[in-house]
This record gives sequence, structure tokens and C-alpha cells, in this order.
Amino acid sequence: MLKRLAVLFAVLALVAAACGGSDDSSDTTTTTAAEGDSSGQETIDTGESTLATVVARGKLICGVSGSAIGFSVSDDTGNSVGFDADYCRAVAAATLGDATAVEFRDLTAAERFEALKNGEIDVLIRNSTWTQSRDADIGVQFATTTYYDGQQILASTDAFPGLSTESGIADIDGATVCVNAGTTTEKNITEGAQVNGITITLETYEDTAGTQEAYLAGTCDVYTTDGSGLFAFRSAQGQLENADAANWVIFPGAPISKEPLGPVTRQNDDAWFDIVNWTVFATFIADEAGIDSTNVDGMMDDTPELTRLFGGDGELQTAMGLNADAFLQVIKQVGSYGEIFENTLTGPLGLERSGPNLQWFDGGLIYAPPAR
Repeated sequence: MLKRLAVLFAVLALVAAACGGSDDSSDTTTTTAAEGDSSGQETIDTGESTLATVVARGKLICGVSGSAIGFSVSDDTGNSVGFDADYCRAVAAATLGDATAVEFRDLTAAERFEALKNGEIDVLIRNSTWTQSRDADIGVQFATTTYYDGQQILASTDAFPGLSTESGIADIDGATVCVNAGTTTEKNITEGAQVNGITITLETYEDTAGTQEAYLAGTCDVYTTDGSGLFAFRSAQGQLENADAANWVIFPGAPISKEPLGPVTRQNDDAWFDIVNWTVFATFIADEAGIDSTNVDGMMDDTPELTRLFGGDGELQTAMGLNADAFLQVIKQVGSYGEIFENTLTGPLGLERSGPNLQWFDGGLIYAPPAR
């Protein structure tokens, strides 16, 4: 029994902070305007471009969660794995030609934006939600969204007989809900209850591990956070062979909130922002064309756009300060968007690619500007 508890707490530590995008702790950060800057946002002038700094150093320093299963977590060998970790590798492949030239810096939700602004990291890829307040107040810039998440609800059919994946927030009337204190998650579930005319009782906890432990102990009927975090939590319980987890349902199909997650750069660092942005777009375009790491060599000249993107005639990568084959290396060494999704989320967690995370021609929001 003691051994099982030890394993349980170890897994809970891994899935803690499964989605930093819902943490509100950094939304109210105030900054001091640099001299001559009337925007009210502090800017960091390192004296040279971020690309030059990365190249001179010989490695990319990428801020991640380090404890979000499916997004960034250390495996048994100490290697960081997950969706966000792979996008760190993609940026390293684009800028250095080597996807392994990355130093992963684990950051809490409270630390992440300050670490970016202060130049401690080159880019933040830490399941962070793009919000108006973060655009307006913090002094950072969000690149294109790589994962469209949304707050969802997890409950057991034991507590709610008849519960299904078609159930919605209205079905938890009278429930006690476990939630992280002081987050957008807490605000979203409170507002959702008001809109749907139901009554809920909140049990709030300072961190994700405490919230999950309370749910496991039966302190509350419902656990709510971003959908990716719930899938990770349920998956971890399955690995522990928790019989109760077999009765857990994640619902509804339509999330309570929008949580667009993606890479973040410093404000007013436009050339670096373009590099990070187009690294992501390259994975989108490859996915759109049915290209992945296994077939890119044979398909890189299928269309003029692909020829340009992968370093052939008309390429634009050198104008960005990169090698002509920068994005070819991204796909060869890391993969296309669909390949990254499958390797980190669908395979390990059973999190199927659907909804807005599909390509635009399949009804999703994965859409890249033309590479021309």
C-alpha cells in the first residue's frame, strides 16, 4: 500500500500544472516602460539579435513546463518529451540545424513570462494561453497557435449515473467542484454555472497536485481544468491501474472556454518572432501536403511552394538569417504537425486530433500563410 501511494504521488507530481495556460498568476504582472518607450511595456535590449545569440551559444534555451504529460515532461532517461518539447526541437532544427541542440528550462506558471522577458530563455513553449491581458500588459508576443485547448469537466459515472460524453455543464447542478485557486479555470467554471443557471460548490486548492489529490480522495464530485490536463490525469490513473478511472468521463464535447496555446517570444523581437512563427507554419504546410519525416526527401519538390519552403529555387529562409534548408531540417528531424501530434498526444494519451486542431480543409483551424 505504501509503495502504491508513493507511485501515485510521483505521477501526480508529473501531471501537476498540466496546462499552465489556465494559471492567472501572471496576468496581472506590471512592467515599467523602458526609456523612450510609451507602450507601458518593458523591453529587453540584449545588444544583438536573438538568432545571433542562439547561434553563438550553439544551443537554444527553451522554457517548458517539465511536468505536463503530453506537452513536456522528463522520461526515464531524463530526456524532455511531449508536444511542446518537440516544438522546442523544431526551433533548434531551424536555427542550428540540430534538433538536439536544446536546453530545456522547467518553469512554473508564475516564472515563465518573467524568464522570457529577462532573457533567461530564448522562447517560451509552455502550454500558455494567449489572452488579451497577456498581449496588453506583460510585454510578450504569441506566435501562431499550435494547440487549441479548452476547459472541460471530468466526473465519474458513479457520482452521476447516466453521465456521457454528450453531457454538459448543466448536468453537474449541485456538484462540489475541485479547481485550482486564482486561475482562469476557477473564473470560467463560476461564470459557466451562472450562465447555465446551476448551483455548484467550489473546493479550491493552491496547486494542481492538491486539486487532483482532493478529487481522488472523494472531496469533490467533479474536477475541471483544460482538456489536455484531464486526459493526462486520466491516462496516469490508467497506468496505475486505478479501477475507478475506468468510470471517468471527460465532457462536454464543447469546452467551457477557449485556451489557444502556442510559442511566446519577447515583444519587439520581430525577426526572432518571424523565425519561430514560420517554424510552426512549416510543420503546418508539410502536414497539409501529406509530408512527414519519412517521406519529405521524396516530396520536397512536388510543388513550387514546397521547393521554396525546403530550400530550393526561390527560397526565403536565407533572407530570415537561416540556412536555406532550415525548414527541411525541421521536418526531417522532428516532423510535421500531424506527426508531432500523433507521437506526443494521440499515441501516449489517446488524445485524438479533432475539432480546431484539424487542418482547415477538414474543418479545423490549422492554417498557414503561403510560403512565397
